[in-house]
Amino acid sequence: MKLSEIKMHLNTAETVNFILPDGNYVPAHFHVTQVGSVFKHYIDCGGTERMEQAIRFQLWDANDYEHRLKPKKLLHIITLSEEKLGIGDHEIEVEYQGDTIGTYGLAFNGTDFILMARQTACLAQKDCGLPKQKTELSALGKNRTCKPEDGCC
Repeated sequence: MKLSEIKMHLNTAETVNFILPDGNYVPAHFHVTQVGSVFKHYIDCGGTERMEQAIRFQLWDANDYEHRLKPKKLLHIITLSEEKLGIGDHEIEVEYQGDTIGTYGLAFNGTDFILMARQTACLAQKDCGLPKQKTELSALGKNRTCKPEDGCC
């Protein structure tokens, strides 16, 4: 989800709730302790230089059980972040403390925000010598052709 999307959802939301990948809710008394711009400049295992930029929200639940973040308050925090940090309309990552700090993607189900589990992957599979995954011809459908570089032949 991009920053513009969360702002759109917050404009009509009655509450701000986050659901963890296991289906449990982040406690209702959570705080958004940070909204920041994260820039990553790296080289993958194949030697390709890459750059990514994201917006990171950090959620924290303390023993402040009376705290309830309202949609307008989160919109205000986002607006301040845009003004002071010059952040753009990038994908949102959410940090939340479990056994360790987890980083999640973000989605919306019409009522609540969903913390989406993320996976690592090799970005340079051709350069790593990983075997190609075969695709079943039936999975291609009637109008698809099969070429050797597709991994289906």
